[in-house]
Amino acid sequence: MELMDPLAINIKNLSFNYPGNPTQLFTNFNIKITAGERFGLFGPNGAGKTTLMNLMTGLLSFHIGSIQLFGNEIKNHNKSINNLFGLIPQDLSLYQELSSLENLEFFGAWSGLHKQQIKSQAIKLFDSLGLTKLQHIPVHKLSSGMKRKVNLAIGVIHNPKILFLDEPTVGVDVQTRLTIIDFLKDLNKNGTTLIYTSHQLVEAERLCKSVALIDEGKIIVHDDLSRLLSQHGKGGLEELFLNLTGKDYRNQ
Repeated sequence: MELMDPLAINIKNLSFNYPGNPTQLFTNFNIKITAGERFGLFGPNGAGKTTLMNLMTGLLSFHIGSIQLFGNEIKNHNKSINNLFGLIPQDLSLYQELSSLENLEFFGAWSGLHKQQIKSQAIKLFDSLGLTKLQHIPVHKLSSGMKRKVNLAIGVIHNPKILFLDEPTVGVDVQTRLTIIDFLKDLNKNGTTLIYTSHQLVEAERLCKSVALIDEGKIIVHDDLSRLLSQHGKGGLEELFLNLTGKDYRNQ
């Protein structure tokens, strides 16, 4: 990692609690994520992973501290900041009655793309994700794996600089999972910063180069994954997680 690389995300002195709950989930929280990283955010249920993802994308508002995406303060949440990132939520975010192509046309236009840009992007995405022959079929008729691919295509139709991924492969088979991971790696090679969270730790090892483990709103470790495994004498991310948190993953 080069020190001169720009920061994709810079969180400074963040404090946050949910309305009506006086307990601070984050207190004076700080983290920096370099542009071009394949970054994984992990922790037990209730650690604050999804909340932090929602804060970084502006889905939750905060009053104390700063979150910057490529130097742009997320509090000033406007169209230009929206176009910096894409979000792949755990719950499918698409129109089931529309076809894959119609979904991309809608969300592409919503992102401000012209018709020709949408057409060009759709062709590339459908080819990369194996959706070309299915592009005119209503989404509700597709398998869960194909729906996940459409969901992913929607999130990257506008070529975001940062892609947030919250459990992007829930409910898919092994082949589809590998296709999605390879697609994400290709995106990263072309410059997209990946911010990923999941309970699939074997999958995470294939994708993430650097990781942060958090618990109770605090960072336990944040470093290159291979270096962490070496330092702690662990053979994989799951062993490292259990060693540092003392907690097992539980189904949400």
